[in-house]
Amino acid sequence: MRLTLIAALILSLGGCVSTFPAPPDAPEGRTDAVQPPRAAAETFLRVVTEVEPVAEAVCRERGQAQNCDFRIVVDDRPGQPPNAFQTVDNRGRPVIGFTLALIADARNADELAFVLGHEAAHHIAGHIPRRQDQALSGALVAGVLAQASGLSPEEVRAAQNIGAEVAARSYSREFELEADALGAEIALIAGFDPVLGTGFFDRLPDPGDRFLGSHPPNAQRKAQVAAVVRRLKGS
Repeated sequence: MRLTLIAALILSLGGCVSTFPAPPDAPEGRTDAVQPPRAAAETFLRVVTEVEPVAEAVCRERGQAQNCDFRIVVDDRPGQPPNAFQTVDNRGRPVIGFTLALIADARNADELAFVLGHEAAHHIAGHIPRRQDQALSGALVAGVLAQASGLSPEEVRAAQNIGAEVAARSYSREFELEADALGAEIALIAGFDPVLGTGFFDRLPDPGDRFLGSHPPNAQRKAQVAAVVRRLKGS
């Protein structure tokens, strides 16, 4: 079964990967070269094998999520950008998805391990239901204010939608930093280097301090992970 999965991933990744040489001044353990398809497939499967049980153990230990049986999937639809996501299926089982482009773009196992830990952390910390609760509260408050202002039903619904979005986004940055911290812990326990894993932030557009942005600045996220690793290592 493992060989079948590797073969399927190799075929899928073949159209995604082009290799580039590592720069001569790259830090030890760091490379800017993407991996060939077979190496990328094997790296991904190894990371899933080693990180998933740690994430599930941390999930059960925290006791906040009802279902800790993670399902890892690959989004093999063509044209999808590098991305990972966390959701739950209709039975409440947590699902973590990776696009082929993200697997192909990863420079090392540490990056994939940190991303997997980060997405698992969203479920462990209950971010989806918490975000939904915040959105509902924002919609209710906005609706009450809109009605008190004498707006029409259509205007009230519009105000509720805006209130829900603003409330949800106001907590998104906090949730991302929480997931970065717990994700770093999961990756470290699994034997990977979360600090090296944050190297993919260097390749992402920096959201900066954008109004109502859903993600913190990349530098803040890298600093968060570095601080967590120092604390866990006692250094």
